[in-house]
Amino acid sequence: MKKFYQKIVEHPKSILTLFILAAVFSLFCQRLVRVNYDIKDYLPEKSPSTIALDKMEEEYEGGIPNARVMIRDTSVAEALEYKEKLEGCPGVVSVTWLDDAANIEQPLETLDQELAETYYKNGNALFTVTVEEDQVLDAVEAMEEVAGDRGAMSGDAVSTAVATTSTVSEVYKIAAFAVLFVFFVLFLTTTSWAEPVIVMAGLGIAIAINAGTNLIFGEISFVTNAAGNILQLAVSLDYSVFLIHRFEECMKTEETPRKAMVEALCKSTSSILSSGLTTVIGFLALVFMQFKIGPDLGLALAKGVTISLITVFVFMPVLILALNGWLMKTHHRRLLPDFHRFGFLVRKIMVPMTAVFALLVVPSYLASNQNTFYYGSAYIFGEDTELGRDIAEIEEIFGKSDTYALMIPRGDKVREEQLSQALHEIPEVTGIHSYVDTVGAQIPEEYLDEELLSQLLSKDYSRMVLTVNADAEGEEAFALVEKIRETADTYYPDSWYLAGAGVSTYDLMDTITADMVKVNLIAIAAVFVVLLFTMKSVSLPVFLVLAIETAVWINVSIPYFKDSTVFYISYLIISSIQLGATVDYAILTTERYMEFRQTMDKKKAVSETIAAVTTSLLTSGIVLAVVGYLMGAISSHGILSQLGTFLGNGSMLSLTIVLFVLPGLLYLFDRLIEKTTLHTNFYQKRRHYHESK
Repeated sequence: MKKFYQKIVEHPKSILTLFILAAVFSLFCQRLVRVNYDIKDYLPEKSPSTIALDKMEEEYEGGIPNARVMIRDTSVAEALEYKEKLEGCPGVVSVTWLDDAANIEQPLETLDQELAETYYKNGNALFTVTVEEDQVLDAVEAMEEVAGDRGAMSGDAVSTAVATTSTVSEVYKIAAFAVLFVFFVLFLTTTSWAEPVIVMAGLGIAIAINAGTNLIFGEISFVTNAAGNILQLAVSLDYSVFLIHRFEECMKTEETPRKAMVEALCKSTSSILSSGLTTVIGFLALVFMQFKIGPDLGLALAKGVTISLITVFVFMPVLILALNGWLMKTHHRRLLPDFHRFGFLVRKIMVPMTAVFALLVVPSYLASNQNTFYYGSAYIFGEDTELGRDIAEIEEIFGKSDTYALMIPRGDKVREEQLSQALHEIPEVTGIHSYVDTVGAQIPEEYLDEELLSQLLSKDYSRMVLTVNADAEGEEAFALVEKIRETADTYYPDSWYLAGAGVSTYDLMDTITADMVKVNLIAIAAVFVVLLFTMKSVSLPVFLVLAIETAVWINVSIPYFKDSTVFYISYLIISSIQLGATVDYAILTTERYMEFRQTMDKKKAVSETIAAVTTSLLTSGIVLAVVGYLMGAISSHGILSQLGTFLGNGSMLSLTIVLFVLPGLLYLFDRLIEKTTLHTNFYQKRRHYHESK
């Protein structure tokens, strides 16, 4: 490695130019990366609802209704005018209202009241709209203009559009606050005014290259877009700081800055690589999720940390050397206090804290598995947002509603009519738009309008559009999906296709709950194996993984004790992210303890370890926590907001356990660690005494 580092410091101009050009080019490429805000698109390709949607797209031009538009205080005549305007909006495929289900030339009082009030109630008109998936933004914007102040909208298409427009501005706001806070923390924790600028310059280069190289994926999920850059910033911060501090130490013993840098790189490679590798492994565990947001985020984050490591070992050395004069001239006294007193405090309370920790392990694990969940996107915007208020208002007047599309083989009108009757008997099914319901089984197809016929029949299939009084998710909604699937299978065994928001959410629930145990076990096992080989110890990986995993369990059990509902996507992702991002704290603490333990007894080693690592841990931990809390506070997207809160709480919990509990574990199991770790060479009082005599 030494020869490699010598080559690097000998070619500063070439390396600086290469990385700066790569960053500039990546910033251009970043604009070409598409961001997908539709959760359903990340379902496995083999899930029943995904297969159904693909099949329906092959057979029919119009999709499944994915938006509801309510117009307040309107007459029937005005409602028809609004319908015509909505149909003219770009990206709107079809608009369904009362006139499609009944003869509105008759007095409303003579119509089936349950049917009529599905579309028109108390002077409010409710339109069911089908929007093209690739024109959601234009369509929703145009529908908002048509509806004006009298309108309220809901549905998957509207949620996707709002998420797209709001998240973009929120991501920039979160990033701006995060960068300012990181500068503030670095100014407090470093001893040179230039150091924060140098560190952030290196991180900026790495983040820009990672964001641009996301182009290789074609598109990224909204989770990756919102969290990827700031997570890379938070977890990679330590690498550059550690290298600069090693360089400053080596400058005291080496003849030239170049030699000092080569020596600093050689001394820090092992620590930085082991830290980075465990982080990468933790993120890569997400790749094994069937739910494709996991691989999307995992690959982007793993790539980001890898690019950060390359930047630290190749770009940062030449940048530090180029700005070394400025670095030295701007040295100032230490702003933070010495942490030796804190080390003595930890030494006094570490055993009681370890006892409390031991009592919490099992209950926190059990509680972490008892949460109630949202699986889809139905509740991502709360009632404190405009969309949340619109949804609540529509549901208050017209009730909860979802639309399913059931596609069955064409030809047997009698069997189709029997199926329709069976579906009508399901209490939650409030209406069916199909050939046998809308036209009648007795009327020949050649008598029908071609536009109406194309909505109901394709070459090989007949489509039934079901309006159901149900949420998009929840136990009742999932039971309804199962009931409709069972009914369809009774009349058309293994030859039907069912799609809709509630159906996709059911498959989402079925998919991601199966992912949970697998992803966690892979992450834990992979990190354990890496620590086993890097630390050459059987016992240390157990203590480190147990410490961080318990922090994860406590973190995800908090909503259970608060009796709040969790977005399962956030719950699933945070487990791997918290392990990957914060296990570094435990590694750094343990490595310093093992180092001090060679020259002092275990009590003194504990206090010296805490004194030595606290600044680094606080820098990394507080930055990660604040980045998370910023995301939680600023993002209006429920999944991102909750993920941010989890990240903030998780970072602080991991930091607390590493500072107050891990020292106790190292102290109490010192003898076991010595016996199960290679080449410990621990300091022994008696041996030292006899040798000195």
